[in-house]
Amino acid sequence: MPETETSPAPVAPVGRRERKKAATRQAIADAALRLFLERGYDDVGIREIADAADVSTTTLFKHFPVKEALVFDEDADHEAALLAAVRERPEGQSIPAALREHALARRMASAGGDARFTAFLRLINSTPALRDYHQAMWLRHTDALARAIREASGMPEGDPACTALAHFALEAPRAARGHDDPRQAVIRAFDLLESGWDALDPGR
Repeated sequence: MPETETSPAPVAPVGRRERKKAATRQAIADAALRLFLERGYDDVGIREIADAADVSTTTLFKHFPVKEALVFDEDADHEAALLAAVRERPEGQSIPAALREHALARRMASAGGDARFTAFLRLINSTPALRDYHQAMWLRHTDALARAIREASGMPEGDPACTALAHFALEAPRAARGHDDPRQAVIRAFDLLESGWDALDPGR
């Protein structure tokens, strides 16, 4: 039957080469995480990870250019979810409030009794290189988030307030570090951003 204007476009099947590359990448990441959790990030070498995944170090670096990248998924879905928090927020919810909810849901997620996830969080929080890399990955989204904030708020092109809010919203979860109540620390950080944002235009 011929396609109509409303027919969905056919999805191209994933080729064998792409599937093999994805499987290799996942095997490397799984081997790295297992070794990191068993022995600690600093005590595991790149060659050990490559051997555990049955690949060469050259292949490993094709998928993960730096050691820190082995721990984190750099999928663009993270940025898409961040921008959606602003663009698809409920009517009447402020932009800082939407970003606060996103931070609490995505970056401050509870382990929920999952021992492996608890160990993963402990690995990140106890390893300065991983903490810094994780934060640097988030800050890469500053420009895209600033554009989304500007579009959603109607602020003029190039307004530094949008970039400032984007930057500090991405930095805010750092406020939880070392606090007895991390969730409350993040909420307090976003309360400050909310107050500053409201001061720009109390009617917003």
